Amino acid sequence: MKKFEKIFKKIGPGIITGASDDDPSGIVTYSIAGAQQGYKLLWTALLTYPLMAAVQEMCARIGAVTQKGLAGNIKLHYKSKPLLYFLSLLIIVSNTINIGADLSGMSAAAHLLIPIKQEIISIVITVLIIVLMIRFPYRFITTNLKWLTFALFAYIAAALVTKQDWLQIFINTFVPRFSFDKQSIAIIVALLGTTISPYLFFWQTSEEVEEIKEQEREKHRKIIVTKHELKMVREDVNLGMFFSNIVMWAIIATTASTLFRFGTNEIVTADQAAKALEPIAGKASSLLFTFGIVGTGLLAIPVLAGSAAYAISEIYGWREGLDNTFRQAKAFYGVIITSTVLGFLMTLIDINPFKALFYTAVIYGLISPPLILFVILLSNNKKVMGSYVNTKTTNILGILTLLIMTVAAIAFLVTL
Repeated sequence: MKKFEKIFKKIGPGIITGASDDDPSGIVTYSIAGAQQGYKLLWTALLTYPLMAAVQEMCARIGAVTQKGLAGNIKLHYKSKPLLYFLSLLIIVSNTINIGADLSGMSAAAHLLIPIKQEIISIVITVLIIVLMIRFPYRFITTNLKWLTFALFAYIAAALVTKQDWLQIFINTFVPRFSFDKQSIAIIVALLGTTISPYLFFWQTSEEVEEIKEQEREKHRKIIVTKHELKMVREDVNLGMFFSNIVMWAIIATTASTLFRFGTNEIVTADQAAKALEPIAGKASSLLFTFGIVGTGLLAIPVLAGSAAYAISEIYGWREGLDNTFRQAKAFYGVIITSTVLGFLMTLIDINPFKALFYTAVIYGLISPPLILFVILLSNNKKVMGSYVNTKTTNILGILTLLIMTVAAIAFLVTL
């Protein structure tokens, strides 16, 4: 037990970032990929892992070394106010839409477990998240977010209890196959948009800053970032991104072996996927899928609202951080409340969650390339990073991610 507690304590922002990437909106995308394409897109989990890990490691290193968030660094070193204002608008719009889609998926999934109206469930979840983020300190919030990451094991368990064609899984994981039709391109772009999401860049960078501040408060001394600390940060990020992609792979495999195999190809909500699994794969698989939707939503929404608050506050020079009280950082918490409440109001409107996800992915696709470019520039700038600039391997992966996300953004516009 003590060994487990020691390992759990070492888990940092990277595992929370990776787990929050598999939110209900992401689960919908993975489910659609499996239901419509079968095992054919399992290789995307292998492709996105090193790309996600490289970008998130750069973001984490920028935060740890500079003690500033991503938006704050861009504002300080590149003086591009019009771009920052434009990005801030897109970030808060896209994150709010994503929160609405997540709340919709969570309330629908929770309704499968408890006979309460979805609107009431949405209200309870919204109030719970706002109170959690405003009333409790940083360490309490991150500790509980860590516990919620265990909800993702439900999808790995679902993949294991479902009958699989393991030979086909192996082949499709390591041998890329794809079609150039409109539907296939849209799914691949959506997979990229929901895995390499801009809100994760802001959250990861800012949480590394928060983590060091918290350590300084606990140890009553200034923390000097060394190669040892950055090695731990890199390991934490790599573990988080690996975990995220294992879950993505498991969901695609589960829906491919069940929904695709039995001709259930049209999935538009996460709870629909959970319900469809029961007659095919059994109640255990369906319950695991449903539990995962609720758990990951509780994890992802604070990250979505928090990342928007960090970005906007840094752009406009407001006091920010979960270590501050509401009185100390009213504008910062105001963004969190506004994003979460607007997301809740979206659930009261008859909006198709998949369409909401689609438009969010479009916005993320447009935001990602310029943000990734700034991340690469910052992490290679010796005036910013000192001796902790990118390695050659990190630069190769970063540039490859930039090119792929740029092509994805163009593909979205063409396939519209």
